[in-house]
Amino acid sequence: MNTVNMITSCLQLSSQSDLLPRSRGLQLGLQYGLTALAICLGFQAHAVQPLSTSGNKVLAGGQVASFAGNSLFWSNNNWGGEKFYNAGVVATLKRDWKSNIVRAAMGVNDDGGYLQDPVANKNRVKAVVDAAIANDMYVIIDWHTHHAEDYQAQSIAFFQEMARTYKGYPNVIYEIYNEPLQISWSGTIKPYANAVISAIRAIDPNNLIIVGTPQWSQKVDEASRDPITGYKNIAYTLHFYAGSHGQYLRDWATTALSNGIPLFVTEWGSVNASGDGGVNAGETAAWVDFMKRNNISNANWSLNDKAEGSSALVPGASPTGNWSASQLTASGTLAKNIISIWPGSPTTCTTVALPGTVEAEGYCSMSGVQTETTSDGGGGQNVGYIDSGDWMSYSVDVPAAGAYKVSYRVASPNSTGVLQLEQAGGSPVYGSVNVPYTGGWQTWTTVSHTVNLAAGKQNLGVSAKTGGFNLNWIKFEPSTPPTEGITIQGEDYLVMSGVKLENTSDAGGGLNVGYIDAGDWMSYPAVNIPSSGTYTVEYRVASLNGGGNLSLEEAGGTPSYGSINIPSTGGWQNWTTIRHTVNLSAGSHKLGIKANNGGWNLNWFRITKVN
Repeated sequence: MNTVNMITSCLQLSSQSDLLPRSRGLQLGLQYGLTALAICLGFQAHAVQPLSTSGNKVLAGGQVASFAGNSLFWSNNNWGGEKFYNAGVVATLKRDWKSNIVRAAMGVNDDGGYLQDPVANKNRVKAVVDAAIANDMYVIIDWHTHHAEDYQAQSIAFFQEMARTYKGYPNVIYEIYNEPLQISWSGTIKPYANAVISAIRAIDPNNLIIVGTPQWSQKVDEASRDPITGYKNIAYTLHFYAGSHGQYLRDWATTALSNGIPLFVTEWGSVNASGDGGVNAGETAAWVDFMKRNNISNANWSLNDKAEGSSALVPGASPTGNWSASQLTASGTLAKNIISIWPGSPTTCTTVALPGTVEAEGYCSMSGVQTETTSDGGGGQNVGYIDSGDWMSYSVDVPAAGAYKVSYRVASPNSTGVLQLEQAGGSPVYGSVNVPYTGGWQTWTTVSHTVNLAAGKQNLGVSAKTGGFNLNWIKFEPSTPPTEGITIQGEDYLVMSGVKLENTSDAGGGLNVGYIDAGDWMSYPAVNIPSSGTYTVEYRVASLNGGGNLSLEEAGGTPSYGSINIPSTGGWQNWTTIRHTVNLSAGSHKLGIKANNGGWNLNWFRITKVN
């Protein structure tokens, strides 16, 4: 069949297909028609990566990932939530909430559910699935019941139809049992799951399948002791409500992860397990942290306007999306804030040609960190939750070997952070920078150092030797050597004792070292002294009262090359340059500056050969 005839046939088929609801307006009808046409022609939804499992992780495109989004309310006729099963709602969740997942919770055996009206409920599910595919989202097809084992034949027939319709679309996830009650995993739930999984896999060999677990999908530890075998890409359901479920449930989940099964939170709420009550923000935050740290994807319950605590929308909210802030409940507002800054899909690793700026969230790979919305200039996201030992790697293309000034945009409520630039993998190390106190997690400043890089495309790593800071971007630019001598910025020490950093008003801006008391010291990265001889050492200093004295020495204190008094400059940010001469031998030196008497600030020092 030629292309024209194929498209003509598909157009005729899609116009008759149940993928094209009859009661929609022109705009939605076109959207559904195009989706039906795409399915007929065999087009694939390449905008999302296929999901798979490896050990206790869910992978997207082969990389560890987690996603966040929304669960719709029960689809049952006349329950109220069914009016939100439409393309406008799905598009709003993707556009305004930044949701990557939507869950179609198709009621099964309760009044007005699939068993009573299969056509209406199935069409609602398909409307959501088609809209999710059109909006490049993952979509969970949920057999929403507490008694799935009683309807195994109907479940098999339904999921076989879904698999025949959507196989080849990596967007689609099959959730075959919402919430089993307090029944046996090995004796009841697992045999049911094996039967349904086998039926799906006969048609769709790849798409992710999620299996419910005992006690309202909480006893994931029981499932982990007798996991399903013989099938790939199987995950297990974990549900929680922050008002009712705390650390004990996270402990069960930790046991399940330790036993090697992947978890998927297909339903969570910030309120009580009843679906009502007020928001428990503290426990919700603990759960969010747990999910992020374990790369667990999740869907918030529920996108509905019922008058109860778990509803995201106030009664009477628009049934087709485009909600204002006033149409969100406290639960909805919190959920939107969480979803909109979720780490999301694995970052596409883009090589940045230097000189240039690398966005911190554009890492190729990472360990331990998370992204969040930044208030820094330019907006976007920064990398946060950085603990000691965490790291990110980046792909860069260095045009020529040589010295580069590397600047880091950082924020921290303390002064203990240390970051290190290294080749991805940890060796060699190019240098480290201390992260100063900036006044808060979103109060930003820039710190820098100079490193030597080889030419060519390479992966650089930024690791946290000591955590407790945020990172927004990294800028690489050629280092402009001084017209004479070697200039070392005061804040570029490797280690120090007693001092703090602060913003400077001296020419060039940046930071200076301050709060210097007698006995404090700083030691600096190695510098190469080209030949033995006499050198002039200049220090850029400021002092309110004078009386200070510093020594230049080899790091560790021996030998000491000389000392110099520091005069009063009239203020902590009134700067002057003082100098003395010292004798240095040729070769590599790790220099230190020691405060014999305190009461002064240091911006930089410069070493110049005396001709």
